[in-house]
Amino acid sequence: MPIVPQATAARSALPERSQRAGSAKTSPVRDLLALTERPEVISFAGGLPAPELFDLEGIRAAFDAALRSPGVLQYSMSEGNPALREQVAARYTADGLPTSASDLIITTGSQQGLGLLATSLIDPGDTILVEEPCYLAALQTFALAGARVVGVPYDGDVLDLETLDRLAAEHAPKFFYTVPTFQNPTGRTHGLDARRAIAEIAERRGFRIIEDEPYRQLRYTGEALPSLAAFAPDHVLSLGSFSKVIAPGLRIGWIRTTAEIRASVTIAKQAADLHTSTIDQAAAAHYLASGRGEPALTRIREAYAARRDAMLGALPAALPGGSTWNRPDGGMFVWARLPEGIDATESLARALANDVAYVPGTSFFSGRPDDRALRLSFTTYSPDRIEEGLSRLGATWGEGR
Repeated sequence: MPIVPQATAARSALPERSQRAGSAKTSPVRDLLALTERPEVISFAGGLPAPELFDLEGIRAAFDAALRSPGVLQYSMSEGNPALREQVAARYTADGLPTSASDLIITTGSQQGLGLLATSLIDPGDTILVEEPCYLAALQTFALAGARVVGVPYDGDVLDLETLDRLAAEHAPKFFYTVPTFQNPTGRTHGLDARRAIAEIAERRGFRIIEDEPYRQLRYTGEALPSLAAFAPDHVLSLGSFSKVIAPGLRIGWIRTTAEIRASVTIAKQAADLHTSTIDQAAAAHYLASGRGEPALTRIREAYAARRDAMLGALPAALPGGSTWNRPDGGMFVWARLPEGIDATESLARALANDVAYVPGTSFFSGRPDDRALRLSFTTYSPDRIEEGLSRLGATWGEGR
């Protein structure tokens, strides 16, 4: 006779999720995507490259060539495609930072690279320093690793170097995380003197720097600046990506490692996914070798510069009087701050009702947030569409006052 469990029998409770998983913030950008899928919405929320600027012909030819490569559909080495690593290393060297292919580990986007470094460097309870505000996905990654995150504030558009030095002395951090060029979310860039100072503090206080550089090649005005690794080569780990300069769907990034952690990062990569897609790596290598990348990047820069200028030109009429914003030399974002008494998060619902979206700045802070801040991305739309979107935004603020 079968045994039928009694309806009233007690059931064992399932284990709760980890405290680290519960500490990670949700991404407002991802949450907004469902609200901005309607075609009539002009969304300045996501940092999305413009799809019409993708070099589809060149990318298609690169994949065709990749499929003719022996073993491209087979398992491969965790460190990455040798030809691709040589190409990336050559670009670092040409920029004045001598790099060999063995210094590089190819990752599934630079976001995975950040996760691998967190796995390799952070034990639960370790303290790390970040810019305040900070790239949200980095805050999520560090929370999942169990880190104690301490923010280093800015003084205007300049990192507060005295506070960085003081916090490093107080907390003995494992590393300082920075997006030094056209930062997400603010578009800010550390100047030459600040880069030297950050490197000097890291060497003197004995912590590493993770420099995340997905926007480095998107410069529209001003002179290129050296990598932080040029000032403190033994202390700096660099992340890079093709997501902003070829296409994000390719999911190809890399870590420029230092010798003492290379083996640990490679093991972390093996545990994560064995290796990044072999065909995508091979296609990226063929694309770089084809010579099409630089002309395509020139077109992207020219288009984005015009879009940045359109946004900066329309902001005075779009934001309430007393608002402030920066004027980035490159990248994808403008960081704005509303006048006293206007909350960017509370105003978002009215903006969405007017079919326009932005990202409130609160989620980019590890500590006390700035309720008046917001991030606007200028890369996705043509100048005319940007001006239309900011006109809608201006009507939003008018309704709330």
